Amino acid sequence: MATAVETKQAIKGGEFLIRETHAHDIFIPEEFTEEQRMIAQTCKDFLKQEIYTRLDEIDSMKHPELMPSLLDKAGELGLLGTSVPQELGGFGMDFNTTMLVAEVLGAGHSFAVAISAHTGIGTLPILYYGNEAQKKKYIPNLASGKWKAAYCLTEPDSGSDANSGKTKATLTPDGKHYVLNGQKMWITNGGFADVFVVFAKIDNDKNLTAFIVEKSFGGITMNEEEKKMGIKGSSTRQIFFNDCKVPVENMLSERENGFKIAVNILNIGRIKLGVAALGGCKMTVSIAVRYAKERKQFGTSIANFGAIKHKLAEMVTKIFASESAHYRASQNIEDAYHALIAGGMDSSQARLKSLEEFAIECAIMKVHGSEVLDFVVDEGVQIYGGMGFSAEGPMDRAYRDARINRIFEGTNEINRMLTIDMLLKRAMKGGLDLMTPAMAVQKELMSVPDFGSGDDDVVFAKEKKVIANLKKAGLMAAGAAVQKYMMKLSDEQEVLMNLADMLIEGYVAESCLLRVEKMIGQRGEAACELEKAMAMIYLHHAVNRAAEAGREAISAFAEGDELRLMLMGLKRFTKIDPYNLKEARRKVANYVIEKGEYPF
Repeated sequence: MATAVETKQAIKGGEFLIRETHAHDIFIPEEFTEEQRMIAQTCKDFLKQEIYTRLDEIDSMKHPELMPSLLDKAGELGLLGTSVPQELGGFGMDFNTTMLVAEVLGAGHSFAVAISAHTGIGTLPILYYGNEAQKKKYIPNLASGKWKAAYCLTEPDSGSDANSGKTKATLTPDGKHYVLNGQKMWITNGGFADVFVVFAKIDNDKNLTAFIVEKSFGGITMNEEEKKMGIKGSSTRQIFFNDCKVPVENMLSERENGFKIAVNILNIGRIKLGVAALGGCKMTVSIAVRYAKERKQFGTSIANFGAIKHKLAEMVTKIFASESAHYRASQNIEDAYHALIAGGMDSSQARLKSLEEFAIECAIMKVHGSEVLDFVVDEGVQIYGGMGFSAEGPMDRAYRDARINRIFEGTNEINRMLTIDMLLKRAMKGGLDLMTPAMAVQKELMSVPDFGSGDDDVVFAKEKKVIANLKKAGLMAAGAAVQKYMMKLSDEQEVLMNLADMLIEGYVAESCLLRVEKMIGQRGEAACELEKAMAMIYLHHAVNRAAEAGREAISAFAEGDELRLMLMGLKRFTKIDPYNLKEARRKVANYVIEKGEYPF
């Protein structure tokens, strides 16, 4: 791993917008080792044997002990300790491997939510912010599954604005305990958790402080299980802390560091949620294509119809593109981690710093992964037709369970705005030089267009120019918006979301192209015909989406000659040669139909 880091030119978070990335510098899923593939197969076998045979029973919630028992079995296989160092009872897997585990288990419906909450927001705050005594006491028991974990941040009046929480912590006169009083809601695993990471404000502090709270401390009560639209089998409770006495040594990190803990843990949660959504996507495609092959109408399988092929190809293409971007970002995080370790940083701090560095990409992937899942399950229902709307069919659960992901880990609206906010703040602090390329784009707007297509002998030469132009479109729109609104840009949420969509689509389209370029370098172009088709399909989608978002953004703040000039620039920067998308989709769909499952 260290060798790989040394041979790459380190890239900063968000720098993809202003720097060309080379195919040999990214990681692609095709490079997973045999050991990693075996771990993924273990996860698939677990879902098949323990989860898929009991989905109705899990969702019924008739047996409260069922979900904890399933987590116990996952613990026996080591699936609860993938991120935990070996010295604390885990496997100490690298970030890409833990991403792969999250992806595969993401197809587990309600179980996926329970295990994600336990291994992520339940365990990682203690692992990364706990002192040695706290880590030795809690982490081995969480990694084995002996203790189950939950994360208590959200309150009735504190959702996206997490730091406004009202739960209070008061030091006892003898200085030995903090007494917690307050209410938390939407607490995943709340009904059976043994350990809670709880956020509260000490006295009149401005910022939250985090505490490790054991259920055995007492003073903890909870409402009945929430009745939810989806993920019905996951335990979701309101939890009340009534004079709950927490030993002072159970403060996590430092006083008023809770909000920072929450934000940094969410960075991990966001990219892990995005990749878990892809696991759900792949399962949905496999179910949908098998049904399409079996379902007969007008004397033939509906899989033979062009409209169904269009759907299958679009579903698979968006999954492939999103997967490309997830593991590109994941490897960037892992490389940054190893560089920090090599520089002498503590492992836990290095993990947090590497994730913080790529917080922009984490937010992008959370949005993209969750929205691809929503698209895929919606099309899955449509392929099933009337049976898709029936609770007797598999799409009912898939459709309902998918919807929460656009809300979890910060709503997609919040994450879109955060993407632009973080990018601009880094530029203002000197972390990213956005000004130089933005000024270059402004200068280019006044020049004669370059109609050259690049070196045709280079793989994806024309397409790379399209990607470069998409970045210019984003820089042009963002730069003009900053000049127009200055410090009030944060109030223009619609514009921020338009700008974020331009950024997201450019990043994903580039990731997909780079993945296929690397595959072509390894296997040859003839062996990558279908992957190349998907890269082209997604690139056209990205260009169209960026053009639409750009027009909306520019029209919101520009007028007169400035508006006309910028729209002309946008048209120039979102130009792409025609491509036979119908035939490309049919090639992809035919292969998916032949294989009878998600095949890439």
